[in-house]
Amino acid sequence: MITVKNLSKKFGDLVVLRDISVEIKKGEVVSIIGPSGTGKSTFLRCLNLLEQPNGGMIQVGGVDVLDKKADVAKVRQKMNMVFQSFNLFAHLSVLENLTIGPIKLRGMSTADAELKSLELLKLVGLAEKADSYPDELSGGQKQRVAIARCLAMEPEVILFDEPTSALDPTMISEVLSVIRHLAKKGLTMVIVTHEMDFARDVSNRVFYMDEGLIYEQGTPQQIFENPQKKKTKAFINRIRNFNYQISSPDYDLYAMNAEIEAFCEKQILPNTTRQKVLLLVEEVLQLHHPYLQTMPLDITLAYSEKKETLEFLFETRGEAINPIDSELLPDELGLVIINNLVESIDYQREGDKNKLVVMLKKS
Repeated sequence: MITVKNLSKKFGDLVVLRDISVEIKKGEVVSIIGPSGTGKSTFLRCLNLLEQPNGGMIQVGGVDVLDKKADVAKVRQKMNMVFQSFNLFAHLSVLENLTIGPIKLRGMSTADAELKSLELLKLVGLAEKADSYPDELSGGQKQRVAIARCLAMEPEVILFDEPTSALDPTMISEVLSVIRHLAKKGLTMVIVTHEMDFARDVSNRVFYMDEGLIYEQGTPQQIFENPQKKKTKAFINRIRNFNYQISSPDYDLYAMNAEIEAFCEKQILPNTTRQKVLLLVEEVLQLHHPYLQTMPLDITLAYSEKKETLEFLFETRGEAINPIDSELLPDELGLVIINNLVESIDYQREGDKNKLVVMLKKS
């Protein structure tokens, strides 16, 4: 249905899309997720030529839409778009918002357009609002009217640009329910969304976009349960990182603890967890202390909001030294304290790196 090759887009010197190549099959539902500012909405707008790409190729139903001879208006009838800001005509009734396109662009009679539009309003649960005006509707109702207006043009593809982002939480579910219903009817849909559970539930495939690229793609199960790339994992699990480097045995313990506490406070971690974090870091530093003169230590603390887990990575470069090797310990009391605090602790050697990976017990 849609073939994209080497698509690029920039605004001035700002590169927004970088060499994107992808195919979307007929009847497929694709959700696009990722951080803000990574080109998701721009990608949709380029597909519909609301933004003109700087390079690449876009085919819709076998038609090269970037060809100067292409009938863009006809392509847009095949591939319609639902925006986050509804874009309803305020001076027209709900029914008139639905019928204006089919009458003016498809040459449909007023009677046929109204009959079809009333069927679509029933589909989205708003038949009783046919004579109402947009300012008499809630946000969720406006978005459902916008979806029905899109369907009135009988498109083969629907592009949804964050259809729930402008809605109150109480209205989101009514819009998502309509989109789920459309997915079951076999419509081809490309949906930019920040609703992760919805994307997992409704999609055949999920694209994770970052830095203007489709950074990773796969089935919902692959992307949400077993992402392969680091940035995807961080986004899916909503991981926040704290990094600190110690380059001398005479490090400033108080300054480091203050930064760790600030990080924990930002993640709204309970006081008991913060105390465990500080104690764990202090005890692990004692294990590394004999080597700090020649082997600087990098500390990374990763908090997963989704899993509510805290993982620590203590990393040094140089000769192979396992700081939790009982034969190297001056005494084992520190290791006993650490083991009481953690779910797991594992030493790894990768190249010239010593890695101590520690998972804190949940409170």
